[in-house]
Amino acid sequence: MPVHAYVLIQTEVGKAATVARTVASLDGVVAAEGVTGPYDVIVRAEAGTVDELGQMVVGRIQLIEGITRTVTCPVVNL
Repeated sequence: MPVHAYVLIQTEVGKAATVARTVASLDGVVAAEGVTGPYDVIVRAEAGTVDELGQMVVGRIQLIEGITRTVTCPVVNL
């Protein structure tokens, strides 16, 4: 069963659209949308395991130019 998560992203001023387009092209990203509020981009991601999800966020998403902060929120089935 895959692991799903929302990744909340804050960007540098004026970088949200570029970040959303770049992150949307990554494998494992289901959707990436610009939003208003305390975060600039919200990503829906999926991976095979929690470790793979962490590797995606730390090893690929956080390396995108213009990102200043991420918060990863794994989906839980209540």
